Amino acid sequence: MPQTQQALSDAATILATRRKTGAQGARLPLALRPPDAAAALAIQALVSAQIGDTITAWKCGMPAAGQPVAAPIYGGTVFGGGVCTAWVRDGQVRIEPELAFILGHDLPPRPSPYSDAEVDAAIARTHLALELIDSRYSDPDDADFLENLADGLLNQGLYLGPQVDAGRARNAAELAIEVDSGDTSKTKQLHGRHPAVNPRAPLYWLVEFLRAAGQSLQAGQAVITGSYAGSFGLPVAQEIAIRYGDLGQLTVRFAAR
Repeated sequence: MPQTQQALSDAATILATRRKTGAQGARLPLALRPPDAAAALAIQALVSAQIGDTITAWKCGMPAAGQPVAAPIYGGTVFGGGVCTAWVRDGQVRIEPELAFILGHDLPPRPSPYSDAEVDAAIARTHLALELIDSRYSDPDDADFLENLADGLLNQGLYLGPQVDAGRARNAAELAIEVDSGDTSKTKQLHGRHPAVNPRAPLYWLVEFLRAAGQSLQAGQAVITGSYAGSFGLPVAQEIAIRYGDLGQLTVRFAAR
């Protein structure tokens, strides 16, 4: 049964309040849980409206079991320059190593689809990036996909590292991910593989998904398209270097919000 506007708004208020304060809590009350993707995305949009922050980035992936994988990332949670502020859980910040595609011009709604070549032409830069992971649910694994979609798919922000060669990044289906937190005995080495194989494929999907919904991507926005190595925790208050194969390296220090 379709949800009422009041139910959508009430669900968004719970999630927006938790997002602002860093609080986590139980799943949405049964009557407020989205019954379908349209309701989940409506809650997501209402969260954005209640937060009142600019959408400066998006996360996306290829559709999962026919469900859309897309969520906005807000300007107040996008960082660069070596320092990143995030909600800390059990002394760590959870991250996912990704690539970020920065748009050089708008991709507004129009009647006809955008070709992959047109989307490629809109990409101004490619950066190493870390998605900052957090949930507004105490146990996000207990929530279903639609509840997590309504909540922004576990996103709490984005860290943008250095620009890298766009051509090499475009073909980076696999990357050796090395995480060095200053203790060589604890250096983490991961065989990274992009979940879509083609790192730009989810971006092509997102452009068409938003176009069909009458929405646009805008110049300056960043789009991340999937983790090379799942998600894992990193410590705060110390310098961490993450190498992305031969693409390059980013350095970051996390601080608690």
